[in-house]
Amino acid sequence: MKFAFIIDPIQKLDPGHDTSVALMEAAQALGHEVWITEAHSLSVAEGKAWAELQSVRLKAVQLVDGLWSAELEWFQLSDRHLRCLDEMDAVFMRTDPPVTIPYLYATYILDYVDPAKTLVVNSPHGLRTANEKMYALQFSEVIPKTIVSQDKQVIRKFVDQQGSAVIKPLGGKAGEGILLIEPGDRNFNSLIEISTFQGKVPVMVQEFLPAAKDGDKRVILLNGEPIGAVNRIPTGSEFRGNMAVGGRIAAAEVTERDRQICEVLAPTLQRDGLVFVGIDVIGGYLTEVNVTSPTGIREIDRLNQVRLGEQVIEWVVKHRKS
Repeated sequence: MKFAFIIDPIQKLDPGHDTSVALMEAAQALGHEVWITEAHSLSVAEGKAWAELQSVRLKAVQLVDGLWSAELEWFQLSDRHLRCLDEMDAVFMRTDPPVTIPYLYATYILDYVDPAKTLVVNSPHGLRTANEKMYALQFSEVIPKTIVSQDKQVIRKFVDQQGSAVIKPLGGKAGEGILLIEPGDRNFNSLIEISTFQGKVPVMVQEFLPAAKDGDKRVILLNGEPIGAVNRIPTGSEFRGNMAVGGRIAAAEVTERDRQICEVLAPTLQRDGLVFVGIDVIGGYLTEVNVTSPTGIREIDRLNQVRLGEQVIEWVVKHRKS
């Protein structure tokens, strides 16, 4: 089969960390063709989606002393070829957030991929539907107390009620711009003004969960089913557990509570074509639903001696043949 991956520049990817590389390696290891492109190389002509594609050959990372090790020159690329994406069996949209206007335009182009010929992971419609912060609000039975507002007084009232809260930009990623705020903070007004761009942009405000000190668990879902998890634990004085801000990772099991959360989400994820998803769970509560380029496979594989990437590719192959 032919797999195309829409990624950020491959030279900037970390082969020992990036899930996109793990998925590409898995497809190659299972005998499939692997092609890559970038979002700015997409186009529509004659009612079909096209891309400037390059085939890629990867030198797989190796586990050395418990860590992934990659060769310095870990990929080889062919020349670029303009090809219709309908020629691919699957297209993975793996461009990192934030979801900007160009990102949205890329999803509109992907609407012109023929679903009878090619599976797009995740669905362009689903990517537009599922803001990674707002999407979780529809699952009120499994999320902590949460509001979304740009009104300083509304936010202050909520923080006063909760005692402390976490402010999250709706378009943020990797822990960027997340603030822990308390009612007595002398910078309260300034922090709200900065976060909301002087009341022009709404933010998510979520009750602070003390269990955050024990970790922010990333659970990977495949077609609504949990297939693995990793815990991200804050270090030093940092309250965020994100790997991008230095969170320590540790092995984690998919618990019964995690499965309950996934059961709540699964019908909606499947409806929206969100096949490959990473959810964040703190203290048994769902805090985010990550759909653009969920990460965590490399860490789960390393800590649990599994190959989640191959599970994902095998699922796509089975889905395409059914």
